[in-house]
Amino acid sequence: MKKNKEIKKVGSPPIQRPLLVYDGDCSFCKGWVQSWKLKTGPLVDYEPYQTAARRFLDVPQKEFVKAVQFIETNGHISSAAEAVFRLLAFTPGVGGDWLFWCYQNLPGFASLTERIYALTAKHRKAVSACRRVLSGKNSEPQSFFVARWLFFRGLGIIYLIAFGSLWTQIYPLIGSNGIFPFHLFLEAARSQAGPKAYWLFPTLAWLNPADSVLGLLCGGGTALSIALILGVAPRQICFCLWTLYLSLISISGDFLLFQWDNLLLEVGFLSIFFAPSTLLWRTSQEERVSRLSLGLIWWLLFRLMFSSGVVKLASHDPTWRNFTALAYHYQTQPLPNAWSWYAHQLPITAQKFSALIMFLIELAAPFLIFMPRPRWARLLGSAALSFLQILILLTGNYCFFNWLTLLLILTLAEDRLWPVKLRLLFKEKPQTSKPKGNWLDRGIVPLGCVILSINLIQFCVMFKWRAILPESAYKWYGLFSPFRTINNYGLFAVMTTRRMEVVLTGSNDGVEWKEYEFKYKPGNLKSRPAFTAPHQPRLDWQMWFAALSDYRSQQWFYNLCVRILQNKKEVLALLAKNPFPKGPPKHLRALYYEYKFTDSNTRKNTGQWWTRELKGIYMPVLTRR
Repeated sequence: MKKNKEIKKVGSPPIQRPLLVYDGDCSFCKGWVQSWKLKTGPLVDYEPYQTAARRFLDVPQKEFVKAVQFIETNGHISSAAEAVFRLLAFTPGVGGDWLFWCYQNLPGFASLTERIYALTAKHRKAVSACRRVLSGKNSEPQSFFVARWLFFRGLGIIYLIAFGSLWTQIYPLIGSNGIFPFHLFLEAARSQAGPKAYWLFPTLAWLNPADSVLGLLCGGGTALSIALILGVAPRQICFCLWTLYLSLISISGDFLLFQWDNLLLEVGFLSIFFAPSTLLWRTSQEERVSRLSLGLIWWLLFRLMFSSGVVKLASHDPTWRNFTALAYHYQTQPLPNAWSWYAHQLPITAQKFSALIMFLIELAAPFLIFMPRPRWARLLGSAALSFLQILILLTGNYCFFNWLTLLLILTLAEDRLWPVKLRLLFKEKPQTSKPKGNWLDRGIVPLGCVILSINLIQFCVMFKWRAILPESAYKWYGLFSPFRTINNYGLFAVMTTRRMEVVLTGSNDGVEWKEYEFKYKPGNLKSRPAFTAPHQPRLDWQMWFAALSDYRSQQWFYNLCVRILQNKKEVLALLAKNPFPKGPPKHLRALYYEYKFTDSNTRKNTGQWWTRELKGIYMPVLTRR
């Protein structure tokens, strides 16, 4: 690593601000200087060496020609890669302090970056040509003030939906009289794991494992969501919302074991770093958007979409390989809606073409996320990803999953894409001194390193390259898993080709059996498939998973049957119809049916959306005794 040289100030005017000296005849250098000027603002001065060399005669001109020079007010000078890292330390929101720390302290980092700089400088014409191709004609600087403002309002709305939806069903699901009493779960966890249980199940409910804490967690999350929508202390509130939702997930067992719950946790965690540090958000005093935190959000979007395509191919499922999966999907997905029925009626050629388009979007469009130029490339990728999410949203009920994904896509929209009147509302707060930042701002670079290292482990598992990394790496990855904040994604890796449904029936005499109807899952053949999203009826969803396995492996299902036989009103409120309003039945059993969508003629003649065929007994008879 090069040592700094002290500038002789004899015959030179004093330096009021740090100065970057560059080659004024090099278009490549001028392009980078233009970009750095926009980031550093008045904190750093810039001057070509063709004029600056006269003032700093003690620096040989060949040094100015060879590399950029960064001159500081204390008389120190650095060159090449070191000069760039020192400059970035004056640039708000890029983690320059950490990069310069790595340059000074991380073994091999300095020599590697100096070699990259030297190689780039040697072939600057070729690199400059590539940059021009990617930049296109439009060199307007990128800014994301509008997208960030809309992102946090949208995130507040999604948090509001998540907490509000769960609040309406939390007591019958995990309350003391519910299907999965969380206080018993915490007691069992503490007795089996000891003090380690607090790490394995991070939740505020440890402080008071009573039903009242459920209302406090959901109610607190609802109130804080509204505050986030209003722009009050966004960074602090994002941390609190993440903590509250994690607390609920950790005690809810299978009922909050969905990918969108994990995705909301991960988005919520990254939003802590993406949010401005102000206590009251004012568009006239906008803090500069952290490009590193924005990059982590884009990286999450990339992983979410790209992994969704990869897992389908990696599973070797024949329906994905021959593009017939969508011929089954609309009928067999957990909670179809009415438009799912219409999509299922499409001919097989249309279903195959749709699957092909889906693969193209999931596997190709994510790479356009990181294309800064030409700007139409990122816009094209955003449009393709949005198109796919809207189609999924219209033909299925996936809670807030699609809305949250669309919110991530929204962050790709530059300010120039929004109406002028809207853009004029956002004005950046001027920087008059080097930003000190807090520990969150300084921690964005190491956070990114942790996320990327864990993602590497996840990709090794996904692509079945587990042997590449030592076993200790997977143990280290396991330390973070209880927080469900750096996750794997990819729905429907293996397509379900038959729709099996569990139908609960009760009887008082063992002869006449009456069915329990659920609010949203298929049951009554003439009931129109409902639109439930963004609300998620979590019991109805779990019944879909129950049909995929034996009831003895689903402890929650057995508990549900026990609660029905005990006539627990909280649990019965989750159902659409209780066929025994005067008291619980003496006997309860579960039948196994295969459901299929009707065709157009059958629905026209009978009014039925479904047909079904009895396949056997799912669970034998239980009695109150």
